[in-house]
Amino acid sequence: MSYSFKRTVFDSVIFAYLALIALVVFLSPSEEQMLNMNYNFALAFVLVGVGCVVSILLNKSSKITLGQIIFAPSHKKDPSQTEAGFTKLWCWQLWMTLLVTILVGINQTKFSFYELTDPDGFAGAMRLFKGLASPNFGIFPLAVLKIIETIFIAFMATILAIPLAFILSFFCAKNIMTSRYGFMLYAFLRTVLNVTRSVEALIWAIIFSVWVGIGPFAGMLALCLHSVASLAKQYSEITEAVNEGPIEGIRSTGAGFLQTIWFAIVPQVILPYVAFTIYRWDINVRMATIIGLVGGGGIGTMLIKYQGQALWPEVGCIIVVIAAVVWLMDTASAYLREALK
Repeated sequence: MSYSFKRTVFDSVIFAYLALIALVVFLSPSEEQMLNMNYNFALAFVLVGVGCVVSILLNKSSKITLGQIIFAPSHKKDPSQTEAGFTKLWCWQLWMTLLVTILVGINQTKFSFYELTDPDGFAGAMRLFKGLASPNFGIFPLAVLKIIETIFIAFMATILAIPLAFILSFFCAKNIMTSRYGFMLYAFLRTVLNVTRSVEALIWAIIFSVWVGIGPFAGMLALCLHSVASLAKQYSEITEAVNEGPIEGIRSTGAGFLQTIWFAIVPQVILPYVAFTIYRWDINVRMATIIGLVGGGGIGTMLIKYQGQALWPEVGCIIVVIAAVVWLMDTASAYLREALK
């Protein structure tokens, strides 16, 4: 895609977004109107149209927009253009977008200092904290067994995800899939992985709990699927950032696709791959404690059981065990990543 097209699309989205906020604020459409498909299609058409028209007019003028600042090629960028100044359009565009987004966020999240400092609510929270601060270590042996199960859920999910993600990553790297059919495969795989990754592991755990039954197997499958999508994305981005010199040199000798990957790319990416894999293992240990809340096995199942019965001292013991294991895993993975640099 050309720089002009990217710039126009980006600015169109920004202006359409600002126009949407303005319409919602000033027109205040009802829920019935918002649920009306014709109303939504008309609103979307008007907003996109307004954004495109404004963006095209600005791009044809001498005004410097935020899209130009972001997407302009290096040889077209003027350092003086990026200097902050409240008289510049791109600066107004940036600050207006940030300000509007923050105000909308405050409104949508119902942010309230009154609710946060309400004496009754604070007193209730303190009762819970007192229970958590006095753990009942009578369930400690069972909690240790469950945290071991949780660690192995994360371990198996990571181990099974590595080979799949490793293979997929090369097909998801734009600098490798340069042919027409290669780009089509690249676009398809990236779309599938993006959709898979956009569904949280918690949702996958629910799906697999229905599929294979409640227990650690469902949790492991959920984490494995999510790890494949996440690692493939991270691996492919590392591959796209490699030095192109060795790739061009290997290709010039007549090397095929697999030979180019093995001799030109793998030596450059193997250490970052290992570092990201260790980091993903660290993430999976923490996520494994959460998926148990929906039947994914491990200590999360135990946690939701005691929490549902309002047994806060027992919950406090489980939290101590989880926190200790997460801290130990985080420390160990940090040392391993540092050693691999």
